[in-house]
Amino acid sequence: MINQLKTIFLLGVLTALLVSVGSAVSPGHTSTFLVMAAVMNLGAYFFSDRMVLRISGAREVSVSEAPELHALVSELAGRAGIPKPKVFVISQQQPNAFATGRNPAHGVVAVTTGILELLDRRELRAVLAHEIGHIAHRDILISSIAAVMATAIGYLAQSLMFAGRRDNEGRGAGAAGLLVMLVAPLAATLVQLGISRSREFLADDAGASFSGEPAALAQALTKLEHYAAAIPADVVPATASLYIVNPLTAGTRLARLFSTHPSTEERVERLLALEQASRGSSGAAPRGSSPAAPS
Repeated sequence: MINQLKTIFLLGVLTALLVSVGSAVSPGHTSTFLVMAAVMNLGAYFFSDRMVLRISGAREVSVSEAPELHALVSELAGRAGIPKPKVFVISQQQPNAFATGRNPAHGVVAVTTGILELLDRRELRAVLAHEIGHIAHRDILISSIAAVMATAIGYLAQSLMFAGRRDNEGRGAGAAGLLVMLVAPLAATLVQLGISRSREFLADDAGASFSGEPAALAQALTKLEHYAAAIPADVVPATASLYIVNPLTAGTRLARLFSTHPSTEERVERLLALEQASRGSSGAAPRGSSPAAPS
């Protein structure tokens, strides 16, 4: 229910923003911008997952192309009680992953080539379990819509700035500049409002439960955080909140300060506490490492 309310709120903000800006630029065409807003709302709801995948350069892979990856996703989806998500791969050296889709029936798990090369099977399985957790919790629609909206608003701000610079009389430049100053922070705020840091904790908990190995997810997060800080990623900023770790943290403290992700250190501590509690209740020793996942 909360995610549905967030979705309605974000779509309402998009409508108000588009109509307001459009009316300011072209006062006689308010009805046209109302129609455009309605079309964008429907598009964001039904096609935000496809837009995100296209923006990210993701490609769907078949079972024959990635048999072990498909096997892991299928197993974990069964544990979560949801249909098997589609599997996509992003040709990106930075190791990372995200989930998208408007509901479990349209779920998608996307991983980078970098993560397939870096993580062993246990760690990759735990990361996939985290993404399956997002799908099972139905919080991926709000994430995808927020990412698409923020991207669209960013492009709108750039267009207005360009239009202002081309105004020969100079009067439009000031108005466009003001709109950019208002719109750009709003785009970031929408992502912050649409994506709660608590959703990552919930997905971590689900990932630990579905995989049965909280420590493996903790190990994976530690590796991913390290490589995200070392390897730049070709990622549209508005989509950064979708990934399991922030892909835009390469040496930027400011990015971490305003990140939609909780700190990796805190996530790891919580997962290790879950591992300790699990071992204490079962008396079992932690599982050993599994063979590396194929690249």
